[in-house]
Amino acid sequence: MATFEELGIGKSIVKALNEIGFKEPTPIQQQAIPVIKSGQDVLGIAQTGTGKTAAYVIPVLHKLIKAEGNDPRVIILVPTRELSIQVGEEIRKLTQFSNIRHAAVYGGIGWTKHAVLFENGIDIIVGTPGRLWDLYKQGVFVFKKVKTLVIDEADRMLDMGFMPQLRKLFELIPPKRQNLLFSATFSGKIEEMSHEFLTFPVRVEITPQATTVENVEQYFYRVPNLKTKLNLINYLLKDEALYQRVIIFCRTKVNAEEVYKNLKRTIIGKIKIIHSDKAQSTRINTLESSKNGEIRVLISTDVAARGIDFVGITHVINFDLPPAYEDYVHRIGRTARASFHGVAISLIGPADDFHLSNIEKLIRLEIEEKTLPGEIEVVESTKEENQAVARELDRQKRLADPEFKGAFHEKKPRTFKSFNRKKNPKKRK
Repeated sequence: MATFEELGIGKSIVKALNEIGFKEPTPIQQQAIPVIKSGQDVLGIAQTGTGKTAAYVIPVLHKLIKAEGNDPRVIILVPTRELSIQVGEEIRKLTQFSNIRHAAVYGGIGWTKHAVLFENGIDIIVGTPGRLWDLYKQGVFVFKKVKTLVIDEADRMLDMGFMPQLRKLFELIPPKRQNLLFSATFSGKIEEMSHEFLTFPVRVEITPQATTVENVEQYFYRVPNLKTKLNLINYLLKDEALYQRVIIFCRTKVNAEEVYKNLKRTIIGKIKIIHSDKAQSTRINTLESSKNGEIRVLISTDVAARGIDFVGITHVINFDLPPAYEDYVHRIGRTARASFHGVAISLIGPADDFHLSNIEKLIRLEIEEKTLPGEIEVVESTKEENQAVARELDRQKRLADPEFKGAFHEKKPRTFKSFNRKKNPKKRK
């Protein structure tokens, strides 16, 4: 394997890499860095935890060399504020021995606070599409000097509906530029996006599409309802020696809050929760705490699946399966980073077999089922929970067979005649 020096990276960057403990390039870095340095467009397919961010940041910094002018030469677009902060932090570490200037911008706070970051000029902007547009419209910077455009987490961008905003930005950025598109998955939509966005790209892919991390042990428990899931979570996390650092992913904010309230009463160690309703300052503080190793258990919706650098995660627990199957790959990619071992546990409800099967098809792997521990109290499901399961099973059957009419199909409305007859019965003689 080539070293960073053998890849021809500048001395200040190599010094920074040594300072932060990056001794050898990962496979994605080894393949992507020479191509990006050459100026070609790149389509990079790499899952979370493979060093993807550094794979494009390192050669981009190498090409910039030093600070120059007032307006950005590199734009890096990301889908979430958490990812913007994380990429910005990685750039900060890699530029510690150079004068290259950067800013990480995102929504949730006033644009004027970000505008201050541009007062002494800027070389690289990392940001969400909406905030980048806000700053441009306010005249904070112009795009005319941009030579490199990066779209990171492109699949997430499409899932979140950013394509119209991306097209608006593409029209403003000079067409003569290098384009880099990175994604954890490669769907039909990503292929279409690459045709629109890239020119004769070199495809860099280090693992088969949607392959999960090899060092992650994956298994699931069958759990009938919410309360039994909470009982199981409590039982598992009481083992502090085994469950040292855990992320619990929930599908909804309501479930996330329920898990948080439950664990706060029973589990030892610092517990935090993060989702889209949390204040920006709270989310940033949680990110900092996770990086500093202060949190034992983090409860999150998928807003954090691709943005939190939660160091040394031993376990990922899917309290609910994700609504987008690709997010399963991103979730479990939070553990087993840097060649360490990790465990991913999914809690499968009565209506989840359909989703589990689709996830297994995506990752091309059969996930092991484990028997629910005998110590777990299995609570009887409520009437509402049973009805919700029945509705979901009906929905799944309709997806498989559009002609299927289940217990919850729409009933035909009563005719005016029958309505009148019921409301105005004939008088008895």
